[in-house]
Amino acid sequence: MFGKKGSILFIFTILSGLLFLVRLFYLQVIDDSYRNNPMNNSSVATKYEYPNRGFIYDRNGELLVNNLVSYDVMVIPREVKEIDTASFCELLEEDKDFFIKKMEKARKYSPIRPSIFADQLSKEDYAALQEKMFQFKGFYIQKRMLRMYPHPTSANVLGYISQVNEATIEKNPYYQMGELTGTQGVEKQYEEELRGKKGVRFVNKNIHNIEVGSYKGGKYDTLSIPGKDLTLTLDLELQQFGEWLLNNKWGGIVAIEPSSGEILALVTAPNYDPNIMVGRERSKNFNVLYNDKFSKPLFDRALQAQYPPGSTFKIVNILAALHLGAMTPETTTTCHGGYRYGRGPNDFMACHCGTHGRPIAIREGIFRSCNSYFATTYKRSLEHFTNPQEGLNQWSNTVKKFGMGEFLGVDLPIGQKGLIPDAEYYNHWYPQKNWRASTTISNAIGQGQILTTPIQLANMVATVANRGFYITPHVVKKIDGKPITNPKYTTKKETGIDPTLFEPVIDGMQMVFESPGGTAYWSQLKGVHLCGKTGTAENFIKVNGKKVTLEDHSIFIAFAPRENPKIAIAVFVENGGFGSRIAAPIASLMIDKYLNDSIQNPVKAQTIHDIDLYKEQYNHKKTLLGLNGTLQQK
Repeated sequence: MFGKKGSILFIFTILSGLLFLVRLFYLQVIDDSYRNNPMNNSSVATKYEYPNRGFIYDRNGELLVNNLVSYDVMVIPREVKEIDTASFCELLEEDKDFFIKKMEKARKYSPIRPSIFADQLSKEDYAALQEKMFQFKGFYIQKRMLRMYPHPTSANVLGYISQVNEATIEKNPYYQMGELTGTQGVEKQYEEELRGKKGVRFVNKNIHNIEVGSYKGGKYDTLSIPGKDLTLTLDLELQQFGEWLLNNKWGGIVAIEPSSGEILALVTAPNYDPNIMVGRERSKNFNVLYNDKFSKPLFDRALQAQYPPGSTFKIVNILAALHLGAMTPETTTTCHGGYRYGRGPNDFMACHCGTHGRPIAIREGIFRSCNSYFATTYKRSLEHFTNPQEGLNQWSNTVKKFGMGEFLGVDLPIGQKGLIPDAEYYNHWYPQKNWRASTTISNAIGQGQILTTPIQLANMVATVANRGFYITPHVVKKIDGKPITNPKYTTKKETGIDPTLFEPVIDGMQMVFESPGGTAYWSQLKGVHLCGKTGTAENFIKVNGKKVTLEDHSIFIAFAPRENPKIAIAVFVENGGFGSRIAAPIASLMIDKYLNDSIQNPVKAQTIHDIDLYKEQYNHKKTLLGLNGTLQQK
């Protein structure tokens, strides 16, 4: 039996060897496809053809980003022979140390694959080099496309392109060292659509490193495919106007079309001119922006800054209470100059609504921004259930349906969640679970532990404008001329709140502008029914571990017109004081600009533009730093 098995194994081994020899003979003698592959021929150079990157337009067809031809000097280290290094460096206007450093980096990447030796040459530099490149074997010039920005605006939305790093190449073999990719904004988010597909061309070279024609008549060449154009939802003029209004200020403005979720303006301040992120000075300019720890121009406050929403949050607080059945629009509260939530001398939330001990209901509570009314509202929500834990969870879940306390899913690569606390959050800090509504009462007026981003506030007020739903905000309207079809940006997200409950809330928001006691009475627009809510958030920093009070943040949310709303907006101005001082006028001016394509009060616009909070706060914080302390944000 054993002998028979051995015979079978012997025969199998012989047959396998014969098959191997036949296959080897076929590959070496008959089939020449491997031998003819240009990638295996040392006399053939691989040249990539980079397509035009897709253009970017605003919603009205205004060009925001186009292309600029640039040239890179490429090197394949293994092919570099004896060259006149000094002459080569002189042509590039670089020194020998530059040459050595670049060659070491290229060899480390790959001795046989091309990488950038000198990037982004001008047309003049290219012309001077092109005639002499045959003298420098192993080097060649590659044409690429850089970006141009006709308008120095929207850098936070557009982003920029830069060279891929090794980590990117490892994740995506499409790229090779020295190639460009979107790094921030829509350039990054929509990289695959914008970049197109590069082509490849194989060329024969003679012993003098001069191209002498296509390899095999171009049999293995492929054509590049241009990138797709993007049409953004942004309104260029509105975006520029918002950036102008936030001159010398810190903050963010987000404007949304409620019916579609399209972002009309996404302003962050301070910002920068996107053109400085193009060209040979890009790295230097980036370092300047990155190291500016005071202004933080690379920090998108509209998407990333987490602030207490102040009294703007009262709108969601009252809607949650109505939805949970904790009260009705007719429920009243009496204010006696504030709300007492404990027995201690400091357990008092002051109020300046001026109602003087008479009962007020929902509409007056909103337009007078009565702290007592909304603290009582919050308390009723939590106590409407068996215990505070259940009550807070029900309240928190309702608030989150407005898109707060979570990533909204905006089609940009950055953002922050904010914070809407639930029972688990407070159980962590109070293990005995002995907390109650009064423990967390600051949440009622958008202080306490509540944190939101400007885009979340804009989405919240868009949800109110829609009477109970929103569509995920997004900045891309069309790709290659075709409307986006991703259901994420076309599907309604419902709050589940009865639409009729929004009407008394909206009544109060309209009275914020139109009632003489309203907090935005002086920001109303002739002929437009605006609905809004002011907010003022306390602002602290720590110096040497001590709490130091700074000027309050100015906040405002609004939508207009009341019926068939066209725009919803949130404005957040750091250190701007009362919401009615700066944020409310900015919101009114932005709405006026968008709806009427003009400004009813250009004097007010100029006044807001001229307010210089930057200088004011710089000097203040510089003084604080002079205390030999380390400045820390709260």
